[in-house]
Amino acid sequence: MPENQFRAIIDTIPALAWSAHLDGSAEFFNQCWLDYTGLSFEQVRGWGWTVALHSDDLTRIVDYWQSVLASGEPGEIEGRLRRFDGVYRWFLFRATPSFDNDGRLVKWFGTNTDIEDRKRAECLLSGENLVLEMTAKGDSLESILEAICKVVEQTASGCCCSIILIDPSGLTVQQAVAPSLPSSYKDRCPGTPVDREGEPCTQAARRKTQVIVSDVASDTQWDKYGWRSAALKHGLRACWSTTIMASNGLVLGAFAIYWREPRRPNELDQKIIEQITHLAAVAIERNRAEEKLQQDERELRQLIDFLPQHVLVLDSEGSLLQANQMMLDYHGHALEEMQGAGADERMKRDIHPDDLERALSERSFGISSGVPFEIEERMLGKDGRYRWFLFRYQPLLNEQGRVARWFATATDIEDRKQAEQRMRNENLALREEVDRSSMYEAIVGSSVTLRRVLSQIDKVAPTDSTVLISGETGTGKELIASAIHKRSKRSTRAFIPVNCAAIPSSLIASELFGHEKGAFTGALQRRAGRFESADGGTIFLDEIGELSSEAQIALLRVLQEREFERVGGTQSIHVDVRVVAATNRDLRAAIANGTFREDLYYRLNVFPIQMPPLRERKDDILTLLEYFVQRFSRKLGRTFSKIDKRTVELFRSYDWPGNVRELQNVVERSVILSPDDVFCVDEAWLFTDAAQTRSGQCVPEPMNGGSGRERQIIQAALAESGGRIYGANGAAAKLQMPPSTLDYRIKKLQISKRRFKFC
Repeated sequence: MPENQFRAIIDTIPALAWSAHLDGSAEFFNQCWLDYTGLSFEQVRGWGWTVALHSDDLTRIVDYWQSVLASGEPGEIEGRLRRFDGVYRWFLFRATPSFDNDGRLVKWFGTNTDIEDRKRAECLLSGENLVLEMTAKGDSLESILEAICKVVEQTASGCCCSIILIDPSGLTVQQAVAPSLPSSYKDRCPGTPVDREGEPCTQAARRKTQVIVSDVASDTQWDKYGWRSAALKHGLRACWSTTIMASNGLVLGAFAIYWREPRRPNELDQKIIEQITHLAAVAIERNRAEEKLQQDERELRQLIDFLPQHVLVLDSEGSLLQANQMMLDYHGHALEEMQGAGADERMKRDIHPDDLERALSERSFGISSGVPFEIEERMLGKDGRYRWFLFRYQPLLNEQGRVARWFATATDIEDRKQAEQRMRNENLALREEVDRSSMYEAIVGSSVTLRRVLSQIDKVAPTDSTVLISGETGTGKELIASAIHKRSKRSTRAFIPVNCAAIPSSLIASELFGHEKGAFTGALQRRAGRFESADGGTIFLDEIGELSSEAQIALLRVLQEREFERVGGTQSIHVDVRVVAATNRDLRAAIANGTFREDLYYRLNVFPIQMPPLRERKDDILTLLEYFVQRFSRKLGRTFSKIDKRTVELFRSYDWPGNVRELQNVVERSVILSPDDVFCVDEAWLFTDAAQTRSGQCVPEPMNGGSGRERQIIQAALAESGGRIYGANGAAAKLQMPPSTLDYRIKKLQISKRRFKFC
């Protein structure tokens, strides 16, 4: 084939073809190659062809070409070649060696194949993969959007990209990323209101449409925003801005491509823009969804952390997975401590020893049953104290109906438990009070000395001050203590009376402060003491002067510190108790002879009240007589039309060494024995009783007057006491004689106590 014919064929084939010498210098370029680059053969011959290569690819391609020349083997490489209009497109450079008949290399032939579309597709695909990978790793939205911009910049050579975002409130647009734009240009976009007219990106976001500025220099509509001059100043000649839309139609921002020469997007460019904006929208939506989810999780976690309950999440076997901050703070443990090695032992240590076996058994049964259940138990706090909690367990079932998780709440019920305990204590105290049938139902009298006492009660009752009541036996000290309690702020709480003289010294500490299980022989279970029973109320310590020295020391600590320990216990118990004490002894004399602590005396004697004896209340005797006659008449089913005048005079003239208690006993006895409807008293009873009281002896002679009369008196006392001889309500106390003497008389007179027992 003639050379000119062969050259015509080479020049007309739709491919960029060339040949080169052995040293790599260009020997020939077909017309298609020259037309594409817009260069003449004189410009590209030799090594001049390298001017058409992209500056970023020049060194890489020349170095590779040198290595191919040295090897003598075929080669191919990808690079960007500049078109006549200045646009760079990706090409595949292929070179093939040519040999003569002797096998010597004589020339190189090559082609340049346009692979721009393929490269863009590959870049977009790699960009998508990169974005997905970055999203999965949890990279920031800024780094993901910057990677998207760089994918486009690498795919379409010579461009710069940026993305602006509308803040979640929808009020302003803000530059998000612009990796290749001049920083001085980026600084122009601090934040623009969405509803304000502005440069192309803002317009695209505002109008929800694409804004194309193919030639900044000729498009004068941007002058009024000051954008055109700024773009030209920074060498930007074209701008394509496209709205980034969320799947629900909400505008998220805008994506922009800037060019340094006038340019309008073709069909391929539009496809790239469409894919890129979709990719950006996915990244933004996902990021905002994750931020919203994280915010919701933070808010939910914060809500759960500060719930006034302990919240736990357990696995199907009951092992702890999560706990809210309220629970962690209560125990003083980190979550890892409650989950790690030794967690089971730590949990057991946190449960009160008395509740441990029951709580673990109920919990194990509940977990295995797979149905909701509840447990009440005491849990140890970081302050070293136990509090009652109500645990409620609720299972979460999977699709197969098996337990996947347990959710549990622990509600502090300490106040409720304390209220229940106080109620039990108060009920117990009330029952004891009813059983005791105390003579002191009301303060009866209006004498000057009694009014003075009542005035003191009115003043001290509203306070929490400790009160020491002094006075002879039978003057009504417990009645005064009860009146102080009823007029105080603690009137709705328990009033716990304790007769210190009636409790053996070996048991007084246990009685007052309680004991732990096993503290001493016979302590088969924990028992709360009187101070615990009186928590929130008032404790009345009668006959305080009879306390042992050890009990005095313990009581002094309670008064000073408001805390104590149970017998056999190590944990301090805090109580809020008002102390009212009473004594018929001279405590100053007891201090002098060393039987009573001086410091305890001054702790008790904050507000002293001296109860006057009945002989100093002569004006109250008739009132008391009428009151007790009425009371016992109603109680025993008797009716009296009047009180014998001689009895009234007798009562007024008598000294009443036994005070009000003696007067009560005499009246009750007379109500039983008076033969008709006139109340009268045998004078012998009073003066014989007085002689016995003064001599300190009690014998049955007061009932002289025949065994029949004595039998009647004893039977009446037994009927009143329900057949009991001993105790404050026993027949011996009512007859004011030693129980052993009365028992002797009962046996002598052959009286059956059994028939007087209460049913």
